[in-house]
Amino acid sequence: MTRPPLRPAAQQGSATLAAALLAVVAAFQAALALGAPWGEAAYGGAHRGALPAKYRASSAVASTAYGVLTLVTLGRGPGTTARRRILSAASALMMLGTAMNLASRSRLERALWTPVAGTLAVTLLRVARSTPTGGTRPTAGPRGGRPRRA
Repeated sequence: MTRPPLRPAAQQGSATLAAALLAVVAAFQAALALGAPWGEAAYGGAHRGALPAKYRASSAVASTAYGVLTLVTLGRGPGTTARRRILSAASALMMLGTAMNLASRSRLERALWTPVAGTLAVTLLRVARSTPTGGTRPTAGPRGGRPRRA
């Protein structure tokens, strides 16, 4: 059963919300990478204050990944089929992240990141499902004349 595509306003609202949340997460991860004392709100809350070097490096990579995903969410970057696949995979990872944040020992991490990851899971899936699939192959016009786009 196929679902009807989202109306453009609903798609744009989901994309805007997802991009804003992704930008917040990217900024948070960048701050952690630079030594911000927010270790209790990340990585299971196991580190008070600034993160150890290997976690800071991980946050630097995560910040970059979230930044790129923000751009993909806004429609910049790959073609429609790749965009749809990237956003669907990101949504699945956010679903996993929601469960992991919910299971965290850190009360702060549970309270802060569970709703963010859950909202991202839903909004990224909505954007992915509303992204048209490839298929811009020309087809014959109604009278066999000039090709039209499929």
